[in-house]
Amino acid sequence: MTPHHGPRRSTVRMAAALLATGLLAAPAAQARSRTDVGPGPGAPIGTTARTAGDARYQPGPCPRTPEPIEALKGARCGTLTVPENRAGANGKTIRLGVAIVPAKSATPKPDPIVWLAGGPGDDAVGEAKMAIDGGLNRDRDVVFMSQRGTYSAEPNLLCPNIDEFNAKAVGLVYDAPSTERLHVAATKACHDRLAARGIDLGAYNDTESAADYEDLRTALGIKQWNLYSISYGTHLALVYMRLHPGGLRSVALDGILPPSKGGSALTWSSARQGFDGLFKACADQPACAKRYPNLPATFDKLVRDLEAKPVTTTVTLPGSDKPVKVVLDGGALVNWMTSATHVAPQVPAALDELAHGKPQRIAKQWAGGKLSPAAVGRVAHGLSYGVFCSEWTPYESQEQALRGGQAAFPSFPRSVQAQAPQLTFLREDCGVWNVPAAAPSIREVTRGDIPTLALSGSFDSQTGADNGPYVARTLSRAKVVTVPYEPHVVFATSKCAQEIAVSFFDTPAAPETGCLNGLEPPEFETGP
Repeated sequence: MTPHHGPRRSTVRMAAALLATGLLAAPAAQARSRTDVGPGPGAPIGTTARTAGDARYQPGPCPRTPEPIEALKGARCGTLTVPENRAGANGKTIRLGVAIVPAKSATPKPDPIVWLAGGPGDDAVGEAKMAIDGGLNRDRDVVFMSQRGTYSAEPNLLCPNIDEFNAKAVGLVYDAPSTERLHVAATKACHDRLAARGIDLGAYNDTESAADYEDLRTALGIKQWNLYSISYGTHLALVYMRLHPGGLRSVALDGILPPSKGGSALTWSSARQGFDGLFKACADQPACAKRYPNLPATFDKLVRDLEAKPVTTTVTLPGSDKPVKVVLDGGALVNWMTSATHVAPQVPAALDELAHGKPQRIAKQWAGGKLSPAAVGRVAHGLSYGVFCSEWTPYESQEQALRGGQAAFPSFPRSVQAQAPQLTFLREDCGVWNVPAAAPSIREVTRGDIPTLALSGSFDSQTGADNGPYVARTLSRAKVVTVPYEPHVVFATSKCAQEIAVSFFDTPAAPETGCLNGLEPPEFETGP
């Protein structure tokens, strides 16, 4: 997750590499006329123009990406044109970029895998390297489509001004009222700019996106396909499974975010689980336990002390000699920790350094992701708010959100409990984003018998591992797998998770999980 918040810090590629910061209209009609014809004998999917109801697929150049992606060389590409708002009558359309990476096998299986990106707001095409490096195209084509509003879609709903504010905000008290005013002003400025372009901001949500993917499947002439979804993409996948189950052979959910629970309380619960998993791993490792006794108490005290008296320091970041002012208060530390599980071996040492008056390591990591050039102009905040403000905040009161923080971390100051990890000032942002609430059905639990792999990491502090058993309760053919010692989105960091995923698509009823038995905890830093 990720807006200046979001479950997107789900943006795994940034979180892992840069430690970045660390998810309306009535449901669209499902029965529309379609030209449901296959691509023709021997023709690879994506090579012919086809129509599906009001949608049309047209082969063409590959979607743009911020940097060249080797995995897309040789991809078959094009665009899907769909209505912006299927419930509206204005006739406006949008264009979504499509890239299909061929299977390595000379005899690929007929059911491709579709990659659903994190966010909300990340572009699936930009995550092709992660998917292909993990071996998903061994026996099947892998389909990447830019979800509506994302980087390579037309129009895109990027908000560089929000990213620029986030960079400046590292020098502000994280949850201060003055920071809130600037934060919400950045959100409103983006809203007003997009609305002035005539974009229907209420049409950027999971119901419309699920219909986009179903239109793509039909336009490509595919009888059934499979989904691999990460982080926020699991939220979209669960909606897709509920609204359009017929075209799905199997679904993998990695870093699970159930629509029925989406909101601030869920992010607090997830943070608690991930932090506890990391702290326990340290306690179970004699050298770490001896060097950093009672790490949870150290962290708890730091949050309280920093919230009462924030620490200001100056750091220099890689690639620049310009000093950067960083303010660390309790809320900033909690949000740093939410992403820091991606560099788990460093966490005990970093907290110990901070407790002994050395904030530089945490300050550098906290600022580094936000000030990286890769953090500006890539995330579709317009899609983030389209989901959060129509599907989450209308169905979770401010009191419920606060109770989530109090239940997970009862000793934290109220000012910290009031701002859920990754979702700072979300309710105020949604007040200026001003989109209609989604139909209540968006909060329904997904039920069915589609074979499903529910993957989580035991260090996941963004979408807690207990979401796996939760979604499996109503999915009769679900297999729950928790990969120990791994952070959010295990496919990005665990070879074992990649092996399990690939085997799942071969035999959804019995994925190979033997690799879990040999996994070892990380060796935590125990320097002087």
